[in-house]
Amino acid sequence: MRHGKLTPPALRRYGFIVSFLIAPLLLYIVFFVSPNLQAIQLAFTNSRGISPTFEYVGFENFTKLFDDEVFWAAVRHHGVILLAMPLVSLLIALFFSFLLNLGGGQRNGRMAGVWGSGFYKVVFFFPQVLAVAIVGVLFQAILRPDKDGILNSALGLIGIDPVGWLIDPNLALWTIIGVAVWQAVGFYVVLFSAGMASVPKEIFEAAALDGAGRFIMFFRVTIPLIWNTVQVGWVYLGIAAFDCFALVQVLSVDRGGPDNATTVLPLEIWRQAFTYYKFGYSSAMGVALVFLVLTFAALTLRVTRRERIEY
Repeated sequence: MRHGKLTPPALRRYGFIVSFLIAPLLLYIVFFVSPNLQAIQLAFTNSRGISPTFEYVGFENFTKLFDDEVFWAAVRHHGVILLAMPLVSLLIALFFSFLLNLGGGQRNGRMAGVWGSGFYKVVFFFPQVLAVAIVGVLFQAILRPDKDGILNSALGLIGIDPVGWLIDPNLALWTIIGVAVWQAVGFYVVLFSAGMASVPKEIFEAAALDGAGRFIMFFRVTIPLIWNTVQVGWVYLGIAAFDCFALVQVLSVDRGGPDNATTVLPLEIWRQAFTYYKFGYSSAMGVALVFLVLTFAALTLRVTRRERIEY
């Protein structure tokens, strides 16, 4: 670049970069930006999706949300999931990652994981290979409310009567959260293992030589060093907590039951659009969901921000 002007080599270089960005950008606009803009437009209409004609009704659909008991029940369920699933998943994943990478202590002067850690990483990651619908079908068999259910059959061996894991309104949501945790943990074990592998082993070895036990090594050394990775995992799991559509669709009684005890916003959006053909109202719910997700992500990144540790 000379005197603020791009030279021919620079132009060719930037042209080469731009040529690779055009196609992804077009795909992003066509398949993400455009549908979202159309959804925002529909949220201000009474569209029923089966007719090309509709009327603009202003904020009427958003006003209805405030009086919709099912909508607020779904929001409360997301609140419960948002508190439970990320916290439990991250704690379990961090604990397993620590064991698989540092839990074996020093071997030959180097920090190592427990015996067979490579095999365990594959085992933990296995649920991620399965589609969510398949996971739901598997747990339908495990959680059947009668004595033929795998879990109830095992409990029957010690004299416990069958439990209605998915038909009891007080248990159904917590059961689905448990399944979501089971599926999520493996991915974050691998993610945190990668974060720990990026930290120089000498830091952990120095802490061990200074007498740091496993408790101190975990909370005072490991977590601060991989905090950025933990922060990313928290945001990802929080966004996942606002979804859960497939698991609730497959596992719950009557799609969100019993008595709306497990309903979530994506399921209600689908129901309003494709069962009641209220596409305008469904789009308003979608806009509300996007607002909740963006608010959560922004607050999480703000609250969990810490000074970066250089090593």
